[in-house]
Amino acid sequence: MAPALAALLLTVSNVARGTEPVAQEPIDTTTSPPPPVLTFAEVDERMTLPVTISGAGPYRFVVDTGAQRTVISRELAGVLNLQPGRTVRMTTMTGTGSTATVIIPVITVGAFGGSRIEAPALEQAHLGASGLLGIDTLQDRALSIDFDQQRMTVSPATRRKSLRRAAPDEIVVRARSLYGQLVVTDAFYGSIRVRVILDTGTPITMGNMALKRRVQHGAMKSIGVMSVTGETMQVDYTQIGAVKIGSIGFDNLPVAFADAAPFAQFGLADKPALLLGMDALRLFRRVDIDFPNRELRLALPRRF
Repeated sequence: MAPALAALLLTVSNVARGTEPVAQEPIDTTTSPPPPVLTFAEVDERMTLPVTISGAGPYRFVVDTGAQRTVISRELAGVLNLQPGRTVRMTTMTGTGSTATVIIPVITVGAFGGSRIEAPALEQAHLGASGLLGIDTLQDRALSIDFDQQRMTVSPATRRKSLRRAAPDEIVVRARSLYGQLVVTDAFYGSIRVRVILDTGTPITMGNMALKRRVQHGAMKSIGVMSVTGETMQVDYTQIGAVKIGSIGFDNLPVAFADAAPFAQFGLADKPALLLGMDALRLFRRVDIDFPNRELRLALPRRF
């Protein structure tokens, strides 16, 4: 039987386009090179970074902190003549199904490479890029996204014994790990606790039906959502207020509500939950995500 795995992977039509962990080579923090500063491009409001595969490239991959597993396009896998791997089960926004994988000998982001991985291979037309970088390539890293400068820093990170003090212009939110994803629990809609998963791979924030039943909202617009496998579903799109993450409040947060498969995969179908997309993250000047220390730092917008 193929191993079960989950990937929070999403593209959205008419609004914007919007995985078993891999073993990484051990990081020697005494000899590691300085963190590379990478200029990121954008595909339909999602961030991409240049990656190399076994020295070939660079190729543009979407940075997707909501995906457990790195994904490659079938077209690029064919060009590189990558060998087939196992067939696996993968959960996307629209459901769960079997997906073929290919073997990527080495994938490198900046100066940091990984070992052999099996990556699901999907149509590039549905991905919107050459591939997606999941948390299997980010789980031992710290990711800093500077929206003002349009650049990103990827650096090795190790567990600290204590929390670093917040700068005057930032807030720090602690998270817990759920299948490798960082889940913020210090988040509320009014007095209702909301679980928040950081998802740089989708341009819009997604809410589950448990949250929809509890929120007050204005008129809802039905929009079409297409998953990375090409399947589609309709979701209700609106704005909600009274959302607070840490000490930051959102008065008009755009949210698309759907009974999306990943919520059930993570045991959150009956608990109010959000996949916090790029529309919310872009409100901040800088977003720092430290996976080993389960920490989110948000540089406040100037209007706060």
